Amino acid sequence: MIQNEKNPWITIVVQVMLWLLFGLLLLLYLPSTWGVRLPAEFWIKQTEIFVLLTTAYYLNSIIIVPRVLLKNHILGFILLVILLSAGITLILQLSERALHLPELMDKTLRKPGSNRPVRPPFDIFILMVSFLILGISTSVTAIQKSQQEARKRQLLEQEKVSSELSYLRAQINPHFFFNTLNNIYALTHIDVESSRQALHKLSRMMRYLLYETQSQSALLSKEISFIVDYIELMKLRLTDKVTVQFNAPSLANDPQIAPMLLLPFVENAFKHGVSALQPGYINIDINVNARILKLDIRNTVYSERSVVLEEESSGIGMNNTRRRLDLLYPGKYTLEAAEKSAAREFRVNLTLDLS
Repeated sequence: MIQNEKNPWITIVVQVMLWLLFGLLLLLYLPSTWGVRLPAEFWIKQTEIFVLLTTAYYLNSIIIVPRVLLKNHILGFILLVILLSAGITLILQLSERALHLPELMDKTLRKPGSNRPVRPPFDIFILMVSFLILGISTSVTAIQKSQQEARKRQLLEQEKVSSELSYLRAQINPHFFFNTLNNIYALTHIDVESSRQALHKLSRMMRYLLYETQSQSALLSKEISFIVDYIELMKLRLTDKVTVQFNAPSLANDPQIAPMLLLPFVENAFKHGVSALQPGYINIDINVNARILKLDIRNTVYSERSVVLEEESSGIGMNNTRRRLDLLYPGKYTLEAAEKSAAREFRVNLTLDLS
């Protein structure tokens, strides 16, 4: 009687087996009848019991529980259960009298010389069995409905997260291209050949974005290659006053990572750690050990402007990256981003579990 949405045939088979077992119990519940040839009326009554209780089970499961109990009409549900159980008992007693079953059973089972047993005016056993069947029906149905609602909530949450991730990724990519195209545009006024190289690298990066990042994950090696292209692209517009150092990891294996997850941190360093007049540096270090990725970025802080991971100063990319980390790696990452005043540098430390 337990619902299995993945394979409805299992549910049907289980229910048929349970009802067969219940039917056998109805036929054998009177040990005093064993070995005795019983009248046909007895089997008619047992069949009526089986049919009535089966009908009550599904009537309660399909109609009464969903439309009454689950609508918070508790008193109405209790009254309906009592009336249904009493109705089953009354129908069976009227059927017994119509079939003259008590007299026939007395003739069949009563020993010679014994007195006729006194029968109660109301069949308490059938009443209790009715309550039991309806109780089982109520419990199973309530559990099934609860599981269905939980599955619906889970699916809705998954759809919500998937939609939000798609929206965040759609924001990150235009944000990146907007900044990069501005850089290339500025470079065309200084060095045409360098701008051509920049366009070639950008086209390679665009191909990666179009064909490699449509799924929820990408190979870390490809993400690192993308970051290398980005750094080389940014170097084309830097002066000799800025030093850029990038340490790529040696990958014993190639784990999966969410596409475009690390780029906003690198982009933030280039956006706020570069000055045309003052010397500066950007150090980027990525290390992978036992599927634990560690990203360390340090860049110069200039006194004329502060560098913080807030939307008004770093655009939408950094905030979206924080949100993507929360959605994709809940409880599996640590992120520290702060300005070190004494060293006049801004530092980002990300530890991410890729397992």
